[in-house]
Amino acid sequence: MRLRPIILSIPLLWLSACTIGPEYSRPDVVLPDRFTEAGGTWQTAQPDAYTVPEHWWRVFDDAELDRLEARVAIDNQSLRVAEAQYRAARAAVDSARAARLPEVTGTASASRGRAQGESVNNHGSLSASAGWEVDLWGRVRRTIETAQARAESSADDLASARLSIQALLAQTWFQLRATDLQHQLLQRTLDADTRFLQLTRDRHSAGVASGLDIAQADTQLGNVRAQLSEIELQRAQLSHALTVLLGGKETQFATATALPPVPALPELLPSTVLQRRPDIASAERLAAAANAQIGLARTAYFPVLDLGANGGFGASVLNQLFSASGRFWSLGPGLAMALFDGGARHAAVEQARAGYDQAVATYRQTVLTAFQEIEDNLAAARLLRQEASEQTLTLAAARRARAYAEDQYRAGTISSLNVISTQTAELAAEINLTSIQIRQLTASVVLLKNTGGLPATPDPALVNASQRQSG
Repeated sequence: MRLRPIILSIPLLWLSACTIGPEYSRPDVVLPDRFTEAGGTWQTAQPDAYTVPEHWWRVFDDAELDRLEARVAIDNQSLRVAEAQYRAARAAVDSARAARLPEVTGTASASRGRAQGESVNNHGSLSASAGWEVDLWGRVRRTIETAQARAESSADDLASARLSIQALLAQTWFQLRATDLQHQLLQRTLDADTRFLQLTRDRHSAGVASGLDIAQADTQLGNVRAQLSEIELQRAQLSHALTVLLGGKETQFATATALPPVPALPELLPSTVLQRRPDIASAERLAAAANAQIGLARTAYFPVLDLGANGGFGASVLNQLFSASGRFWSLGPGLAMALFDGGARHAAVEQARAGYDQAVATYRQTVLTAFQEIEDNLAAARLLRQEASEQTLTLAAARRARAYAEDQYRAGTISSLNVISTQTAELAAEINLTSIQIRQLTASVVLLKNTGGLPATPDPALVNASQRQSG
């Protein structure tokens, strides 16, 4: 008779292989098989034919950038946030998996009391109980599946955060170097304008130049000084941004003398390279989690089977606590099911379906946006290269014009306004060339970020460093 509850539950245990809910498959996204902005060097490539190294920033051949990138992977606080979120997601998986095993609890109690007119009564007990949910309809499995997909998404989020921080660091560093070059350019211009102002004053003393010439030269000099102050402000702000990215560990950064070369465009770039982007992988895993949520919501329509057992000892005299007369136990299954809930279960299923549709749309939009970003930066890299070539010719012409104007001014054939005009044009041309070069570098960084990606595995150094700090 004691085995009857167990025997009766055996057919139900066979049903535990069932899993309620739709099976998941990766949502389809219609994309072209090539990038239209890849230029004339385009070649069709297999998905594994194009790879970007994990340390993608090394293509810029900048030793200081290499050093800063190594630091940001450890010291950046946003990465620590993402890493902690990943560890929390992994812990949620372990918590969900724990439901596959029985839960065992133990209790011990002792009491002493007396009712009116009765003698004092003592009572002690020691017991243990165990409970286990038979996963008939896959509720536990769907919960684990949801947690696992979210943990994988969190790992991809960590990889995406790391990639974004690395790209932001590279862009900020290049912008800082560009401000150094512009500062040096403006300082040279300031020196030249100071000499020109002195020349104009000398000519005015000789009766050749007018007071208007002096005022114009002085105005030009003041404009350059104002631009120098603006560039110094920009460098200070970029330095502060780098300090924050590096976790406040560095506040001083070396002055640059040149920008690194712009890397060449890739010749092999299949559209399937998007599969390597961690933000896309994260969105796909969230769609998988949302699909599992539908099955989890639908299990509420079915009964929950629990197998429970408890036993122990109880007695009014402590030395008789473990005697046979004080022993008790119980064993048996329990079945529970909601008979009426006012439509709550139906609403939960519909909510889960809507969440899945939202996750699928988000995934598809993430893929399309990524495709657009690569196209945009392929076009930027190609067209900015042409623009830089044209601007280089423009700068050379502006330098010749300024030299001619200064010679003619010394000869007294033109006014100082003509010289100032050519000086302004030369300065603008050189600043524009530096701006184009920094835009080229920025486009290259973003292109490498968008096509490279990093594996969805947290950096052990980051995890260990964070755990040491939290410990």
